Amino acid sequence: MPRVLDSVPAGCPVLAIDAYSKDRTTEIARARGAAIVQREWGGFIDARLFALSEVHTAWTLMIDADEALDGTLRDAIVRADGEAQAYCVARTTFFCGRPMRIWTAERILRLFQTPLGMLRSRAVSDDAQVHEVWSVPGKVEDLPGTLLHYSYPSVASYRAKFEHYTDLESAATASSATTVMTEELRAIVRFFYLAIVRGAVLDGWRGLFVAWWSARYRPTVFRKALHRAS
Repeated sequence: MPRVLDSVPAGCPVLAIDAYSKDRTTEIARARGAAIVQREWGGFIDARLFALSEVHTAWTLMIDADEALDGTLRDAIVRADGEAQAYCVARTTFFCGRPMRIWTAERILRLFQTPLGMLRSRAVSDDAQVHEVWSVPGKVEDLPGTLLHYSYPSVASYRAKFEHYTDLESAATASSATTVMTEELRAIVRFFYLAIVRGAVLDGWRGLFVAWWSARYRPTVFRKALHRAS
């Protein structure tokens, strides 16, 4: 929490949504001047839409607790001329302390005019409360700099999120034995694409680990969905 709060532009009003956490989240956020709203957890999309409803500024920067703005992006946000309706940032995700090539410079929309923000899931099923993306009607421009995403500090944290996210998606997904078999075959192709074409092999065991489990994501969702239905 200190990392993300310390990375935002000075003087920027901050709103933190907290699902009654048991750690020092609210204490740390308040110490850095953030306003706190606590509510029960209802899913990623539900939480983000609620957060947006609580924003009373013309612009919204949506950022997670495991992310941080680098200096270039922070300055670019301050200098943005506001002629677009939204701005995309380049996000790089870290695994076990290192940035991953297959997760580098992912363009995502995070800064937008508050009344225009719309949210949807890009999961296997549109009904899943995970893998949400923002969009707006109108002009979208890119900002320089990097949004640093420290989502997976360890193998254990990756595996825990993998299981949690695939559980969420499978609960909202229809499946069949044929679909599972098809996705298993596609996973093999996707692994080699990520490892060789996208350069995951250059990141050593970390890159190959991420490439393998990224390729295994969809078949895992459909396999879990089939198991739920049986």
